[in-house]
Amino acid sequence: MKKNKEISVVFVCMGNICRSPTAEGVFRHLVEERNMSDVIHIDSAGTHAYHVGEPPDSRSQATALSRGVVNLGSQRARKIKWEDFDSFDYVIAMDCSNLEYLKNIKDKSQPAKLHLFMDFANGLDNKEVPDPYYGGENGFEQVFDMVQSASEGLLQHIIDKDLKN
Repeated sequence: MKKNKEISVVFVCMGNICRSPTAEGVFRHLVEERNMSDVIHIDSAGTHAYHVGEPPDSRSQATALSRGVVNLGSQRARKIKWEDFDSFDYVIAMDCSNLEYLKNIKDKSQPAKLHLFMDFANGLDNKEVPDPYYGGENGFEQVFDMVQSASEGLLQHIIDKDLKN
């Protein structure tokens, strides 16, 4: 596996307090387990500035902690920037609505780096990670399971496509 190449990933949802911080935390956890933190840079952002500067939703944090993922509390919501398309190798949308938003703000000259997160999930038919914000506690558990599956698939994709000799 190449160690000299760095790969960067940003996960994007609407407000950057539920789905994308969960994805950032889960993916970071998997990357750390494989001792690849020096190779893969991870971040998250939102398409809207509703919660800029806020930590992830307390229900996202509680679900992540109960599943053994590092505390998400140090993350802070931010809005995606035009420059992110130049800075990140993978811009990962949680759903089709956010994917369309990203396509519309991306400059046509920037390389196509946009992906729908669930395209990396193995064995799941869902194409989108649903927003659990207005749902009950079970919604956060469901999102975590989906994010876990897609994170494993994304990491394997990066290893196979970007990091193998």
